[in-house]
Parts: sequence; structure tokens; C-alpha cells
Amino acid sequence: MAKVFVTGGAGYIGSHVVKALGEKGYEVLTYDNLVTGHPEAVLYGGLVIGDLLDTRRLHEALSEFQPAAVMHFAAHIVVPESVAQPLKYYVNNVQGSLSLLSAMAECGVSKLIFSSTAAVYGVPEHVPVQEDAPLQPINPYGHSKAVVEQVLRDMSAAKGMDYVSLRYFNVAGAARDGKIGEGKEDATHLVTLATRAAAGRRPSLSVFGTDYPTPDGTCIRDYIHVEDLAEAHVLSLEYLLAGGQSEIFNCGYGKGYSVLEVIEAAKKVADVDFTVKYEGRRLGDPPLLVADSQKIRGRLGWTPVSDDLERIVESAWRWEQKRATSKW
Repeated sequence: MAKVFVTGGAGYIGSHVVKALGEKGYEVLTYDNLVTGHPEAVLYGGLVIGDLLDTRRLHEALSEFQPAAVMHFAAHIVVPESVAQPLKYYVNNVQGSLSLLSAMAECGVSKLIFSSTAAVYGVPEHVPVQEDAPLQPINPYGHSKAVVEQVLRDMSAAKGMDYVSLRYFNVAGAARDGKIGEGKEDATHLVTLATRAAAGRRPSLSVFGTDYPTPDGTCIRDYIHVEDLAEAHVLSLEYLLAGGQSEIFNCGYGKGYSVLEVIEAAKKVADVDFTVKYEGRRLGDPPLLVADSQKIRGRLGWTPVSDDLERIVESAWRWEQKRATSKW
């Protein structure tokens, strides 16, 4: 099987993809600075501890491993933080990606799967949003990903790279077998925060904004189970290795749930009530983001198996219960 180099493979999404790759027989090498990742989450292959901006170490790791493709997850992802600290996001997300692309070019690696985001759409004019919708991000996080996508388009047009950019909607849940899940203590994913509140690991859960133009006044998002997303990465890899040309795919289910609906699902699954606090809107949050995922379903044959909010929440709840008695 082919070799795959994974940046950020010790993080939440990256570790689930490493797990999926390993289970399918791929040889994997994770490159992660462990700022937010956990070495225990890397279940397959080796781990090189290093930063994307450490160009020498990155080049050495790539040159020695000689992968057929790279999967790039390493990035800062918190929207409110990006509004408060934009330079941090442009340095890490853009400059770090440029460092990786330069190292790939020097090592002759020309296939990349990029971890992008629905935040590149900003406040879309039409929902569900399609891949050809205008890119008009409203926060530095979304802008940083859009900049990297433009670099990838330019490199692809120059015949130097074939890539798949996967625009994630809201990733949630944990591995169905319970082996890994979200391990970051200051996680910001709503499903994680809700299940941690249910588990008593948080005193309360904050809802930011109740006056959006949605049925219950809270933001609506398309939640995708992390293992369905991991499968989308494996299919993208197979597509590129088979000679596929550069493409962009949305990763979501095509249905949206409000913040309050997620909270109610968490309370139901855990059979626990917890305190909810209502606060003002956060900067950079669009009211509604739901994917049109017909393209990836049709082109790659992607068929999600956890397309159900309660199933997603249930997997996250099981993981939080496990974390209470584990090294995590």
C-alpha cells in the first residue's frame, strides 16, 4: 500500500484519518508539533514531532519517508480566536502551508489532500451551499483557508500538483469503537462542549446569540461524524492515486441543526440536564451553514453511515465517559 504523510495527525480529525488509513493498510507517518494533539491518538505508523515552520525538520521527514501523498490537517481552527489574533492564523495556516508545499515540491511529492472549511463561504447566498458558490469568508480563519486554496489552484494550474480540498462543515463525534475522540481540553466543537457539560466536566454551556434569523434564533450547522469525514479522506486519496485531477468537495450531510437542537440531543442521550447560559453573538459566526454534498457522493461514491444527530452525540458521549477513567 501507498505511503501517506499526515500533518496534524495527532489532532482530533487527523488522528481519526490516520486510524482509517492504518486500518486499510496504508503506511502512515504523522508530523505534529503536539500543541493541541496527543501522541496516544496516533494509532498507526510513526510520529515525528515537529512544526510546519521548521522547514529543515519538515524537509528531512518528507525526504526520508518519500510518501505518495500528503494529507494536511495542521492548522489553527477557532473562529473567535482568529478574529482576536489574525496574525497567529495567517502565520500558522498560510505560512505553514507554504512551508509544506515548498518541502513537497523539493521532495517530488505532488499529491495533497487539504483540510479546508465551510468558513470559506462566509454567509452564503444560497443554502445548501455548493462548491461553486462565491468565496467570501467573514473571519480570518476562513480567509486563511481560502488563501491556501488559491495557492493550490495556482500550483495545480502550473502542472505541479494534484490536490483535493475538502471543505468541512461541523465535525463531531468520536470513533465508533471508542478508541479515540476529541482530546483537546479547550475544545470548541459544540457537540464536545455539550457532552462535557453533561459529564460534569464543565459547569455550564454557553449559547452565543439567540437573535439570528433562524427558527429558534440560534445558529444552524451541518454536523458530520468524524469517521464519515475520515472515509471521505480515504476516498479522496484513492481518487488522486488513481490519477484524478484536482477537485474540491463539500463534506457535510445536507441537513442543519440549531445550537438548541444539539443541546437537547446531548441532554437526551446522556439523560442529564445541565446549565445553559445565553450570551451575545460572537464575531465571525454566520447564521446558517449547510452543505450540498451531492458532488462527493456522486464523484467518489461517499456514503455516510452516521447521518443522524443522536448517533453523533452518542459516540461523543461514550468517549467523554471513557475519558473520565483514562489517561486522556
